[in-house]
Amino acid sequence: MDGAMLARLGAVIFVAIASTAAVLEMSREEKAREPSPIRTVKAERDPLRDEQRQCQQLGEAAAQDDTCLKVWAQTRDRFLGRPAQNEGH
Repeated sequence: MDGAMLARLGAVIFVAIASTAAVLEMSREEKAREPSPIRTVKAERDPLRDEQRQCQQLGEAAAQDDTCLKVWAQTRDRFLGRPAQNEGH
């Protein structure tokens, strides 16, 4: 047996093994994963969040709206951990 014949034989064996592995993998049935139980936490309604949504719906007009400017200031303060300023809101 010369080198070329040995290389061909090796290639045929490799292809046979790869084909067998592919067929076995495709024929294997996958078990459907059961969804993990998700715990939902009902949070209290956040009025600031509702106002943010309203400002979001205004689009570019929100940049001129006094209420939205106040909402964004409150949001910024909350994010930065500053104490809330009571403006009668």
